[in-house]
Amino acid sequence: EKYRDMDAYTKQTFMGKLYVDITQNQELALSYTANRSDDVLYPSSKMDALYDDSDILNLEYRLSNLGGWSRELELQYYYSKVEHPMSTFYRVSSGPGSVNEKISKLSTRMDGVKLKNVFDLSDPAEILYGLDFSKRNWDGHYIGEGMQAPVDGLVSIDDVDTKNKALFVELDKDYDNFNLRAGARYDDTSIDPAGTLGEPTNDYTALSGFVFGTYEVNRGTRLFGGVGQSSRVPDARELYFHGAMIGNMGMVMHPQIGTPTLEQTTNTEIDLGMENSFANLTLKTKFFYSWLNDFIVYNADKMKNRFENVDAAIYGVEFSGSYYATKDLYFDFGLAYQRGKKDHPLEGQTGTHLAEIPPLKLNLAFSYDYMPNSYGRLELVAADDWDRYDAENGEQYLDDYAVLNFKIKQDLTRGFEITAGVDNITNETYAVSNTYQDLTLLTGGATDEVMLMNEPGRYYYLNGTYRF
Repeated sequence: EKYRDMDAYTKQTFMGKLYVDITQNQELALSYTANRSDDVLYPSSKMDALYDDSDILNLEYRLSNLGGWSRELELQYYYSKVEHPMSTFYRVSSGPGSVNEKISKLSTRMDGVKLKNVFDLSDPAEILYGLDFSKRNWDGHYIGEGMQAPVDGLVSIDDVDTKNKALFVELDKDYDNFNLRAGARYDDTSIDPAGTLGEPTNDYTALSGFVFGTYEVNRGTRLFGGVGQSSRVPDARELYFHGAMIGNMGMVMHPQIGTPTLEQTTNTEIDLGMENSFANLTLKTKFFYSWLNDFIVYNADKMKNRFENVDAAIYGVEFSGSYYATKDLYFDFGLAYQRGKKDHPLEGQTGTHLAEIPPLKLNLAFSYDYMPNSYGRLELVAADDWDRYDAENGEQYLDDYAVLNFKIKQDLTRGFEITAGVDNITNETYAVSNTYQDLTLLTGGATDEVMLMNEPGRYYYLNGTYRF
């Protein structure tokens, strides 16, 4: 009760970027971002973050014009670290004075190095090739006080290292009115837990590649299409994550939610499309079909090893473009539709709808440039009913919605501009994210209905920018 009026979070952020031209053909770029957040309250989750601290560093060094075999050579180093302990401290479930607090303490760190080189062939063509190395560590354990003391020290993710080595090559070549891009990448990945829980190491290899072409039929019509294949390995949470809870008679349960035997997901996709330009209209049409082999999904009906591989398909179509009524008055539009189906139901289930496949969505915007560097914009964002959903794994029906947004940008003086607007003008109540149980969400008491989080209501903003 005493915390019910506290702020939802406090956050401090620092971001800095530095660019140095060392010589005419040498360039150094450095960026760093630090986030420090405290007492982040999660309205739809069972726990809150005591703090959420992250550091992101990126360093790039480029050399250009080194000779016939190197137009540009680039070396990149990147680093990130996140610490994110989730706690019941502010919840009624932890008891008076939070004496029964439970903490799930997680941290992750990633380091990576990428080297790539670009050179030109005599006939107009560009070759890019390189090496990629990375290491990611996930580590987590539980801390318990009072009645939760039995979970203290239990492991959630057992200090897991994911190491990746890869080499890649890409070609970009023009043939009169036809452009061809093709590439290939080989990955070797090992995922190794510390071993305190006796979990197995997983090793994966994958050969990926693509071919993509663009053909200019005439000045107003372009056709494009491609086929490609890529893979992603399961992450440490999907493989090894353990829950921890106190059951009946004080029994400690430490179920393995992850599934150590998961295969990597392989996506084979075909894209086809056309771009048209008319006097006052541009139009782009795109179709894709994706065959997903060993797609990783969540099975809410299982007590342990809840992640499964299943073959599936996702396909869709998209229309987008602009119409210019005058040089100052124009419309932008976009319409996207997609569907996802499992080849067969998961173990113990009957449904085949894939989770997290949004319904038909429309974006329509009207813009007026009423003076140089100043404009007004009225936007409509709308979506159909979300009536194809994975009910057995926690998703639910979502109603359709239509939201109006307005924005105006005005130059006031040389170098100074303001942007003002209002989102969701009509204060519509709507949701765009469903309730897939891969997330840990609260239920609504006796109804046992998973809490649905709506988007913000009417929202005003004002930004100022000064350039010198």
